[in-house]
Amino acid sequence: MLPQCLCPFYTFFPSTPSSSCNCNSSTTTTTKTSRIPISNWSHFHQFRAHPLLFSTSSPKPISKFHPFSLCNSGSRFISPSRVSRPPVNVEKHEEEETINMAKLSGLKQKTAILGINCDSFTPGQYSHLICPKCCGGQSMERSLSFHINQNRDFAMWRCFRVECGWAGQVFADDGATYNGANQINKVNSSRKMTEESLRLEPLGDELIAYFAERMISKEVLRKNAVMQISSNQNVIAFTYRRNGFLVSCKYRRTIDKKFWQEKGTEKILYGLDDIKEADEIVIVEGEIDKLSMEEAGICNCVSVPDGAPQKVSTKELPSLEKDTRFQYLWNCKEYLEKASRIVLATDGDVPGQALAEELALRLGRERCWQVSWPKKDEFSCFKDANEVLKNLGPVALRDTICNAKLYRVQNLN
Repeated sequence: MLPQCLCPFYTFFPSTPSSSCNCNSSTTTTTKTSRIPISNWSHFHQFRAHPLLFSTSSPKPISKFHPFSLCNSGSRFISPSRVSRPPVNVEKHEEEETINMAKLSGLKQKTAILGINCDSFTPGQYSHLICPKCCGGQSMERSLSFHINQNRDFAMWRCFRVECGWAGQVFADDGATYNGANQINKVNSSRKMTEESLRLEPLGDELIAYFAERMISKEVLRKNAVMQISSNQNVIAFTYRRNGFLVSCKYRRTIDKKFWQEKGTEKILYGLDDIKEADEIVIVEGEIDKLSMEEAGICNCVSVPDGAPQKVSTKELPSLEKDTRFQYLWNCKEYLEKASRIVLATDGDVPGQALAEELALRLGRERCWQVSWPKKDEFSCFKDANEVLKNLGPVALRDTICNAKLYRVQNLN
């Protein structure tokens, strides 16, 4: 049984009218399309060693001679343990250790972006863990074999579930390679980004005032690491992060509302870390709408990175490898597939409704809810979350999300 509404998540406002709502609880038939599944959790699969792989060999014969002294024709052989060894170059050894630690740290950061946590792994050994792509299926099988080579030069992995088969490798140097079935994320991981390399700095007074006019506080801006290009008060920088690491950045010029993004970066949802363990998720159409939701106490919210299509595609749903426009969904699959309830709070115009339909096709209509924005006047409704926040306040915005209805197929052609 799906939950009735998002209200349990709003304990931030326990005394508000949002404690009750009129959400529908009916379910619809599951569509047979390519989409992100809901995870089924169960006990871990236990691995047992095959007895034929661990046979017992005969013990080594014990020599009757002294273990460190053997005589042969009057000559005496000295054990290698008695041979003097050259002194160890301590400085060189410490330098090598520093390099190895740096390489291992780089590998851990790159695999963490892909959802593989290898903090406790020992280089040179193979480890088995739950695949972040398929979650081990219904049995939660530890099907992902992961290995970091002894020299810390590269890490490689493969999921041995037939339905998944995800495999790949990353290198400690600047290069990276990803391979394997169902791998659509062609990320140029050689590009390392930091706030310094992108010339980002904290927001100045002018842009803080810009957001204040839209009812966005400095606290919310700071929490979401909203920044600006250095010495440019007219360009906002929305930083996209996974596990705290900067993976992309989207810019907005306040003068003409022009958008652009960093090239060659991974496409993910904005605010991804906020839904890491969320069972209920809200998806909006823009970064400012995501910030507006937080002002209303709704933190389990993400924004799409590319806006909305003009209309719903009339073509058959593409395969994962060809679904380039919605690649960000598949790149965030491990986050989305755990959610049992997804509220689509896209814009109220035709493109926004088309985006909702495209998302529902991929996420599964049976676990999607859709908002109806409040009326602005007799003839029109508010367009998005920020308009509701500015004109009606955070309580009205929260109630709007809480009263979302189970998603219905719409005729948008």
